[in-house]
Amino acid sequence: MKALHFGGGNIGRGLIGYVLHQNGFEICFVDANQQVVDDINHYNNYVVKTLDEESTVETISPARALHVSSQSDVINKIIESDMITTSVGVNNLPKVAPIIAEGLLERIRLKEKKIDIIANENAINATSTLREEIEKNVSEREMETIQSYVGFPNSAIDRLSLSEERNGRDVAVVEPYYEWVVDQSELVNPEISSLENVTYVESLTPYIERKLFLVNLGHATTAYLAFLEGYKTIQSALKDSRMEKYLRATLNEVSRYFVQTYHVPNDEMTEFIEETIKRFKNEQISDDIFRVGRAPIRKLGYNERLVKPLRSIYELALPIENVTTAIAAGFLFDNPDDEESVQVQIFIKEHGIEEAISHFTQIEDTAIKTKIKNNYERLKQ
Repeated sequence: MKALHFGGGNIGRGLIGYVLHQNGFEICFVDANQQVVDDINHYNNYVVKTLDEESTVETISPARALHVSSQSDVINKIIESDMITTSVGVNNLPKVAPIIAEGLLERIRLKEKKIDIIANENAINATSTLREEIEKNVSEREMETIQSYVGFPNSAIDRLSLSEERNGRDVAVVEPYYEWVVDQSELVNPEISSLENVTYVESLTPYIERKLFLVNLGHATTAYLAFLEGYKTIQSALKDSRMEKYLRATLNEVSRYFVQTYHVPNDEMTEFIEETIKRFKNEQISDDIFRVGRAPIRKLGYNERLVKPLRSIYELALPIENVTTAIAAGFLFDNPDDEESVQVQIFIKEHGIEEAISHFTQIEDTAIKTKIKNNYERLKQ
């Protein structure tokens, strides 16, 4: 089995390539970084380091790579592959869509075997986004043909993936925990419908929301409260029992949404929360709070990791004390090296916190805004 993966970054190597290798795939990466391409091709492999107690180092072999500009070679790989995946960043999907479209049309012309494409980006329904970008590069009739032979299953991914230099090579550094969830209803190739260490579901929504509402919310919450307490990393902050207690209370507050909306058992939610906190506390990782809390304008957005969960639990008439405190802390996150943080602080100085809450969160409900404002004033003191 052969897999073609667009994106030779940390997620591409440390999660998607890693799992595909476990399932016996030969992997070829496509990347715009010539150094990454040359390194993989020179050694015919790449290295993954897992941040467990043993700092396990694994060599993933065989592996090959192509530069994205080598269009004829990339098209040939599309023709011969059994599966196509991406992790290029959702904003880069329009850049890879033209070559994927051209390769798919040539593949269909030469052979009729069906294939699935899965975009594994940190965005909701990224594969659907890729399909829309492919559609922009072909005629209506060509798109109908593509959709007859190509599946576009959406996915949800979760794994902390960093990088470090080891013996002159760029190494993908990953946490032990990982999750790759695929919508099985959108698959067309039965050969990839039972891969090991891949979770297949009929609906991705609960998994996407679980990551956004609990993992992403919890990470940002810890960063913003840790900043106010003077901690430098997530790990050092969570050594403080008060911080851990608050994080757990916040996650429990949000977890009731999943119990009521999707009827997830309480013990299952408790287990997931404990696993999430364990991940955050991993002392093999040094998670700088300025990195985790960066771009607060985006993180305080209406459909983002703090405000969307808040709106969801409020609509169910559930308590919102902890989440509104986390959002208030986000407005106090003051990093002069973060452009978005600077913009938020300037806006607050010029217009006041009440208008800032309305402007950045787009929340209209007065009761919620008042709760955030009151928590802001309390934390500021």
